[in-house]
Amino acid sequence: MDRFEKIQQTAGYLRQQTGDYQPRIGIVLGSGLGGLVDELNIEKAVPYKDIPHFPVSTVAGHKGQLLFGRTANGKKVVAMQGRFHFYEGYPMSEVTFPVFVMKALGVETLLVSNAAGGMNPDFRVGDIMFINDHINLLPNPLLGPNDERFGERFPSMHNAYDKELLRHGLQTAARLGIDVKQGVYVGTTGPTFETPAEYRYMRVIGGDAVGMSTVPETIIANYLGMKVMGLSVISDIGGGEQAVEVSHEEVLAAVEKAVPVLVRLVKEIVESL
Repeated sequence: MDRFEKIQQTAGYLRQQTGDYQPRIGIVLGSGLGGLVDELNIEKAVPYKDIPHFPVSTVAGHKGQLLFGRTANGKKVVAMQGRFHFYEGYPMSEVTFPVFVMKALGVETLLVSNAAGGMNPDFRVGDIMFINDHINLLPNPLLGPNDERFGERFPSMHNAYDKELLRHGLQTAARLGIDVKQGVYVGTTGPTFETPAEYRYMRVIGGDAVGMSTVPETIIANYLGMKVMGLSVISDIGGGEQAVEVSHEEVLAAVEKAVPVLVRLVKEIVESL
């Protein structure tokens, strides 16, 4: 069975489970950000382990289920409560498989979120950054033979994080009185946190924040013709004069403090799309 057939089979299973729900908005919830689902009216939760061909998330802070719900004003949403990472040992075809499935279900707009280390000196722990571009230091998920049923061989990435969506997000934040940043996200393999020298290097090449996810999903979403908005919670700061040690627990703690603000912002963005 090739990937196209697997995707159709998975989408078919989910339609059976949800009564052909047809969401138009997809959300990928990163480390510690699962609390966003509290703002959705969940109509169906499907554990990853029950979904044909889905991997299972192994990372703390990633619950591992696909949620189908509605916003307060009735917009249909599908949300990944926990994502898959290249560092877990999954090939890129599995890391990005859920994005293909979302597209098959009818998703047109994808919101991706993550926790990220900041190296922009203007950033502080707990800041929310809109991603306006990325630098990919991960294997490209489109390596290998191209299936024209999905998209073209050489997709453009000039508007990887849709400028109209970005403008909408910034305007929404301003209307809510939420101070946000914007910047370039650097995607790395992980699972190690960056050395001080690596932080400085990523700053030199144009990065504002760094993390271990998001870029593969964004590449595939663009390949499939979806629009993408990206949001990072700055969970630690690196690259300064003094080396700062960081742990996954500290990252989750920093994200937890920022979640109430992020929830307000994403809820308003989604409802006003």
